[in-house]
Amino acid sequence: MRVITGKARGVALKTPDGLATRPTADRVKEALFSIIQFDIPGAAVLDLFGGTGQLGIEALSRGAKCAVFTDEREDACRLIRENLKRTKLDAHAKVLRSDYMAYLRTCREKFNIIFLDPPYAEVFLENSLKMITEIDILQTGGIIVTERPVGKELLCEFPGYKRSKDYKYGKTLLAIYRKE
Repeated sequence: MRVITGKARGVALKTPDGLATRPTADRVKEALFSIIQFDIPGAAVLDLFGGTGQLGIEALSRGAKCAVFTDEREDACRLIRENLKRTKLDAHAKVLRSDYMAYLRTCREKFNIIFLDPPYAEVFLENSLKMITEIDILQTGGIIVTERPVGKELLCEFPGYKRSKDYKYGKTLLAIYRKE
């Protein structure tokens, strides 16, 4: 796993041992960042299920202004901090150990891009997407990027949000919701 382009291009990111974290495949990450490339410069980013931090780190490398990473596991937060140091992007980032719903309930920041790549087997994606569209933490014109396995359905519409088509990469689906 590596940073694809930008300030930290080519830097290898550490990955966790075990199966508690499922990093986004490089091929999917390349496709995702190709889709959202014009939304990144100057953006405030939330990587809600941080894991390794690779999505938020890629955004920072490509010119995002700042990023907040959350994960409920301390080992994941340590890994994100280590990867931020490896890429020399830690000055533009904040890493918080928090359950995703607890973070969303207390969040007062506004973001331009929110990455949602939670554990596939759980209902975290559906719950976080519903909560984010109900609270006001996404800037007008901002995007929510979702990653899920083929076969997992998501609601197509939320009031004030428009959903893109699904982008399929192997067994992975990406969809983007834009705040109107």
